[in-house]
Amino acid sequence: MMRTSLFDEHIKAKAKMVDFHGWEMPIEYTSIMKEHMNVRTKAGIFDVSHMGDVMVEGPDSGDYLEYMLPTSIKTMKPGSAVYSAFLDDDGCMIDDTIVYMLSRERFLIVPNAATKDIILKWMVDHKGRFKCTVKDISDQISCIALQGPQTPLILNKMKIAMPENFTFSYYKIGTVSSITGDKNGIVSATGYTGEKGVEFIIPNAEAVSLWRVLINELANMGSGPCGLGCRDTLRMEKGFLLSGQDFDRDHDPYEASISFIMTNKGEFVGKSSLEKRNNGIIFRGFILEERGIPRSGSKIFAGGQEVGTVTSGTFSPVLGKGIALGYISKEHSSKGEIVDLEIRGNRIKARVSRPKMVP
Repeated sequence: MMRTSLFDEHIKAKAKMVDFHGWEMPIEYTSIMKEHMNVRTKAGIFDVSHMGDVMVEGPDSGDYLEYMLPTSIKTMKPGSAVYSAFLDDDGCMIDDTIVYMLSRERFLIVPNAATKDIILKWMVDHKGRFKCTVKDISDQISCIALQGPQTPLILNKMKIAMPENFTFSYYKIGTVSSITGDKNGIVSATGYTGEKGVEFIIPNAEAVSLWRVLINELANMGSGPCGLGCRDTLRMEKGFLLSGQDFDRDHDPYEASISFIMTNKGEFVGKSSLEKRNNGIIFRGFILEERGIPRSGSKIFAGGQEVGTVTSGTFSPVLGKGIALGYISKEHSSKGEIVDLEIRGNRIKARVSRPKMVP
């Protein structure tokens, strides 16, 4: 049965709804452009309750996750979060994720909606001798992302302190959370827009009331809720990977330009294969010099030779130009180099950029 994202009925009636991995979710409430710029200049909220929630608990939890991920977990402190990725035996990314350390023996793992069941099975299959449990609590947890430069102002009105980047804190709620084990919700300085923002990770029973509080605060500044459309344009401007589109067990962290996650110096799943891979390509951004909107699958040319492929493309509301993300041979990946993107049979000039195209 399809599950429905958070809405008041009068708002839902105006939204353009689609099936998103078994969830009924909005592409937009007003317009993608308006919602995008609200997040860049004010603030907006997203219902991201479709994301997975997996608890890892037990005395060996840290050691287990240190084995499962290429990112150092032992260096984390309670109250911190880290971006990482699950690698397969070939060293390629199955999914990216965020790990939250509640304590040395309790962690929350947040995989993507489309890969949640795959990641859960992968984790269970690799638990082996480690003394810990792996439990899916996705159906019990909601998540609302408040994103944009005015986030601290809204939190201040709610009497919640803005946490530091990639840390989280707790605030009082009326329902016991299966994450915290008490009546505390999580407010985490994380998000998928590249703006200052937080994500509220809470029991389902708390979601609607929180959504309405945030809707009221946003209305006071002329903003409101945001859909999947601007979530995609926002993340592309900042060069954030989309699981299943920018990678799908076909690229490793070095190719995907997220080598910063490779902080684990010990043994982890996929390490031996990863060390043998030949990284002749790399993930880059592309800013069009001419009119056009690139799409996934567009070919990239340099000197008349095909040198790469676009994985994501859109129109950037901030830059006022078409932009793309994709993989290109390293010899043509220098910032500022001019290449051609094939769009509808025409070759359009584009400038190579780091994946983050909007500061």
